[in-house]
Amino acid sequence: MSDREPPRRRVPGPARPVRPGTGQRPGPGARPARRPAGPRPAPPKVIRLGSPRPRLRLIGFALTLVMLAFVVRLFQVQAVDASTYAAKADQNRYVGQVLAAERGEITDRHGVALATSEDAYDITADPTLFAPDELKIPDGPEQAAALLAPILGQDQDDLVRKLRPENEALRYVKLAARQTPQVWKQIKDLKATLAKQSGAEGATANVLAGVLAVPTSKRVYPNSELAAGILGWVNAEGRGGGGVELQLEKRLAGEDGKIRYAQSGGRLVPTAGSSGTPAVPGSDVELTIDRDIQWAAQNAISEQVEESRADRGYVIVQDTRTGEVLAMANAPGFDPNDLSEADPEALGNAALQDAFEPGSTAKVLSMAAVLEENAATPGTHVVVPNRLHRGDRLFKDDIDHPTWYLTLNGVLAKSSNIGTILATGQLGKTQAQANKVLYDYLRRFGLGSRTGLGFPGETKGILAAPGDWSTSQQYTIPFGQGVSINAMQAASVYSTIANGGVRVEPTLVRGSKGPDGRFTPAPEPERTRVVSEKTAKTLARMLESVVDDEEGTGTKARIPGYRVAGKTGTANRVDPATGKYHGYTSSFAGFAPADKPRITVYCAIQNATEGSYFGGQICGPVYKQVMEFALKTLQVPPTGAAPAALPVTFKP
Repeated sequence: MSDREPPRRRVPGPARPVRPGTGQRPGPGARPARRPAGPRPAPPKVIRLGSPRPRLRLIGFALTLVMLAFVVRLFQVQAVDASTYAAKADQNRYVGQVLAAERGEITDRHGVALATSEDAYDITADPTLFAPDELKIPDGPEQAAALLAPILGQDQDDLVRKLRPENEALRYVKLAARQTPQVWKQIKDLKATLAKQSGAEGATANVLAGVLAVPTSKRVYPNSELAAGILGWVNAEGRGGGGVELQLEKRLAGEDGKIRYAQSGGRLVPTAGSSGTPAVPGSDVELTIDRDIQWAAQNAISEQVEESRADRGYVIVQDTRTGEVLAMANAPGFDPNDLSEADPEALGNAALQDAFEPGSTAKVLSMAAVLEENAATPGTHVVVPNRLHRGDRLFKDDIDHPTWYLTLNGVLAKSSNIGTILATGQLGKTQAQANKVLYDYLRRFGLGSRTGLGFPGETKGILAAPGDWSTSQQYTIPFGQGVSINAMQAASVYSTIANGGVRVEPTLVRGSKGPDGRFTPAPEPERTRVVSEKTAKTLARMLESVVDDEEGTGTKARIPGYRVAGKTGTANRVDPATGKYHGYTSSFAGFAPADKPRITVYCAIQNATEGSYFGGQICGPVYKQVMEFALKTLQVPPTGAAPAALPVTFKP
C-alpha cells in the first residue's frame, strides 16, 4: 500500500437563501438590495457655444501683424539704418578730448630747473548734462555755477554762460584751465556729496554730474623773477608767450594727443573702451646760463637801479672764448608765475629789445679801427683842446679842461670825445673816406645787425649807411652818439677784443634732450675774424689804463689780484616817449683777466635820477661785484702778472 493519503474532496455546504427582490443571497460580503426604481429628474438645459476658431484666427493674425512690425523695425535699425543709429549713439555716448603733451623743462647749464611743469587739470563740462530734461530742474547751470565760482575763482555769470551755451548740442566747454590737483579734489568731493544726496528720496539733482577734468600740466618757474627776461612765460593756452618759451615753442611743446571714450551721466564707462593717440612730450632745453651768476647779476643791477631811481638797467655776462651767455639780467623784472602783478613795461628782455646810444663804451670801436688801419699807435700824441669846431657844431668833453696832451692810450683812458674825433679823422684822406672805414669796422663788430641769438623782439639797433650820416653824426658816431645798439651787441664787442679779435656769435642754448633721453648739442656758433690778434691785445692793454691808471675813469671797477680791462660810458639818452634827448645812459664794459681773458661783463643803467649818473660811478661798482662773483664761481685764478702801464699823457 502507498503511504500517501488520498486527496480530500470538497463537500458542498447547504445552499444560502436569496434575498427577496435582489436575486442575491444573504450573508457576509453581500451587496445591499437596490431600492425600487422611481421617476428620474429632467436633464439640465445645454447651451451650445459658437466655434472658437474664427476668434483664434483673428488674434493670431493681429499678433502676426505686431510681430511683423517689430521684425521690420528691427531689420531697419540693425540692417538698413544701422550705421546711422550707431553714429547717433556714439555721438551721444562718446566724448573726445585733447591730451596735452608735457612741456619740456628749461634748465641752466648745470641742469638746475629754471622752468618746469607740474600736474594740473583743465576743469571741463558737458553742457547737455545741465539741460532741464537731464537734471529735471530748470536752473541747473545757475546752481552749478554758484558752487564752482568760489572754487575756481571765476565770475558766476561767466560760468552760467558756458554751461548754457547758445549751441544746445555742444558737448564740451572748458571752465578753467590748469587748475591745481587741490582744486579738482575740492570739486570731486563736492560731486561725491551731491551724488549721495541725489540718491536719497526727495533729494535734488546732482548739478555737478556733468563737470569733468582733463589731466594737463601747469608751467612753474621755481626761481620766480630770476632770468624771467630770458625765459619769458606761457600764456593761458599753454603756449610760449615770450622769451625762450616762445622762441623754442615747437621744441618745448611736444605734440598733443587725442582720446575718445564713452561716458554716461558725466562719468567714464571703463568697460566701453577708448581710442586715440598718445601725446608726445616736449624736449628739455639746456641754456648756457649759470643760475648762480645770473642771481649775482640780477641782484647787483636791481640794487643799483633802485638806489639811482633809474628807469631800468641790464647786465650781461659772457664767456669770451665760447660766446656763451652766462647771465642776462634786467631790472625791474617780473614774476612769470603771476603776470597779473607784472608791470607791462617790464615784460620782455630789455637787454635785447632796448636800442640806445652807447656813448663812450663805443670808443673802443674807433680805437680798433685806428690801430688796425695803422693810423696811430697807443703812444701817438694827441693834443686835445677844450673845444673843437667841426661841421656845424662845437664839441667838448664831459668836463671843461685846459689843453690836454694825451697819448692815444690817454684819449681812451680819459674818455675824451675831442681826442677820439681827432684820431678817427686819420682813417681817410677825407672825412667821407674816414666815415666809410669806420662804418666798415662797426659792421664787422656786429652793429646794425642782430646778434644771432634769434630772440623774439630783439632789435638790431640803428646804424645808418655812411653816405646818410648827417654833419654832426660824422663826428658823434666815433664817440658813441648818433648810433644805437642793444646791450648784447655791446657785450659782444668787448668779447671780440678779449677773444683775440675773433667774434664768436653769442649763444643762449647749449642743447636739448628729447623724450628718448638723448642730448643734442646746439650747433657751433659762427666765428668771424674782425681785427688782428695784435690789435686786440693792444686794445686790451689800453683798456687796462682806464681801470688801473689814476687818470682813468674806471677806477671803481678794480678787482684786487686781477688785471681788469674796461671802459666807462655816459651818453645823452633819447627818451622813448618823446623822441628827444632827456637824461643819460650810464654804462661800463670790460673783461678779466685782462692778459688772459675769460669773462666779459657789460652793465648799463637808463636815466639815473638820484646821485651820480656817470658810468664809472654807478656801473663800475656793478661790474666789479658781478665780475668778482663770476671769477670765483668759475674758479678763474689771477694771472699774477703786473698790469701794462701804458703812458696816458706826454709833455709837449
